[in-house]
Amino acid sequence: MVKLVIFDWDGTLFDSIDKICLSMLQAGELANAPGRQTDDVKNIIGLSLDKAVSVIWPELNKNECDVIIEHYKYLYRAADQTPPKAYDGVMDVLEKLHSANIKMAVATGKSRRGLDRVMTATKTGHYFSSTRCADETLSKPHPLMLEQILTELSLSPDQAIMVGDTEYDLNMATNAGMKSVGVTYGAHSKARLEALQPYGLLNNFNQLTTILGL
Repeated sequence: MVKLVIFDWDGTLFDSIDKICLSMLQAGELANAPGRQTDDVKNIIGLSLDKAVSVIWPELNKNECDVIIEHYKYLYRAADQTPPKAYDGVMDVLEKLHSANIKMAVATGKSRRGLDRVMTATKTGHYFSSTRCADETLSKPHPLMLEQILTELSLSPDQAIMVGDTEYDLNMATNAGMKSVGVTYGAHSKARLEALQPYGLLNNFNQLTTILGL
C-alpha cells in the first residue's frame, strides 16, 4: 500500500515549461553565450540550476555559467507573475489523495524561494507534508532528496512512489529503490520515459488514482 506520493513540480503538477525555456534562452543571450534551442532547455528541466546551465553550455567556465544563472533568476522573477496553470486533473487528484490520508511531498529542481513563492501563489502548500529543493540538497538524479523525505516522514522506499515528467525523476526514484510513475505531457517524451521502465505512465494526471488503486 502506497503511503506517500512524491511529486516533481515543473512539468508534472504545473505548466511552467514555456516560462523556464524562454527565461533561460534570454539569459544566454544577455550573457553572449552560444545560441541554444528550446529543446536544449527542456532537456535539463528538473536539474538544479547550476547543473542545468553547465549541461546546456558545457563549453563555458563556472564564472560564465554563474552570469547566466543570475540573468535567469532575474528574468524568471520579472516575467509574468500570474500563477502557473495546473495540468488537467491535478487539483482534483491532490484533493482525493488528501482525503484518502495519503501523504504527499515535493522533490523539485526549483530553489526554496521559488517553490515557496509558487506554492503560496497556487494555494497548494497545505497538501504537502515535506518538500525538498535543489538548493538545499543534491540535484536529481541523486536520491538524497527522496531519502531525506522518507527519513523525515519515517517511511521506507517501498511505501512511496515518485511521480515526474523527466528521466531525472525516474532515475532518482530507481536510485532510491522506489517505484516511479512518468507523466507524458511534460518536458521529456513518452518514449524517453518508457525506456526507463517506470511502474506506470500517465497521459492524463487523473489516471494516477487508478495506478494507486483509489
